[in-house]
Amino acid sequence: MNFDIRPLITALEIHQNKENAQPMKHYMRDQFPFFGIKAPDRRAIVRDFIRNYGLPESDQLPLTIKQLWNLPMRECQTAALDLLGYAKKQLKADHMPLLEWLIVTKSWWDTVDYIAPQCCGTLFKHDPYLIELYADKWIVSQNIWLRRAALLHQLKYKQMTNEARLFRYILLNADSDQFFIQKAIGWVLREYSKTDPHAVQLFIQQHELKPLSTREGLKWLNRHYLKSKGE
Repeated sequence: MNFDIRPLITALEIHQNKENAQPMKHYMRDQFPFFGIKAPDRRAIVRDFIRNYGLPESDQLPLTIKQLWNLPMRECQTAALDLLGYAKKQLKADHMPLLEWLIVTKSWWDTVDYIAPQCCGTLFKHDPYLIELYADKWIVSQNIWLRRAALLHQLKYKQMTNEARLFRYILLNADSDQFFIQKAIGWVLREYSKTDPHAVQLFIQQHELKPLSTREGLKWLNRHYLKSKGE
C-alpha cells in the first residue's frame, strides 16, 4: 500500500499566504511559484503531519518524495526535504538514485544545499564505496548542481574530511565561471578552515582560484584565526 501524502498537501494548500508568495518567489529569482508559507510554519505543518500520520516506510520513500517534488509549489519540494530529514535514518544505498534525481530536478541552491551534506554526505560516510559511484562522477558532470553537490557533501565532516578528495574536487572546478560552483568552493574551504586552518591557507596560497572562491574561503581565517595569531 502506498503512503498517503494527500493530508500534507491539503495542509500546505490551506496555509497558503498570497501576500508572502510574491516576495518569496522574487527572492528565489522567480524560479518557482510559492504558496507563501514561511519556513518555520512549513516545518510545523510537516511535524503535525508526521505526528498524525507517521513516516513512510523505507521502500515507500521514493514514491512519496517524488509525489511532493512533482507538484508546482516550492513548499512541496522543501516539505519533501523536511520529510527526508525525519526519515534520514531510513536512507540507504538504494536511495541514491532518488537523491540524484532530486538534485537534478527543479534544481536550486535551497534544495541542493540540503540534499548534498545532509543526505548524500550521510550515506557516503556510512558507505564510502558510493563516493566512487556517484560523487566522483558528479564532480565532472555537465550539470552544475551535481558538481555543487559533490563539492558540498563533506561540508559537515570536520575531522572526518577526506582532505585529498576535497582539494581534488576543488581543483577540478577551480576555473569554472559558474557562480554556484565558485560559491560552493569558497563555502567548503571556509568550513574546512575551522578544522585545519593551515591546510586551507596553504591551499589557497598555492592554487589559483576565482576571486569569489578565494574571498569566501578566507572569511573565517581572516576574521578569527589570523587575527587571534596577530598575523
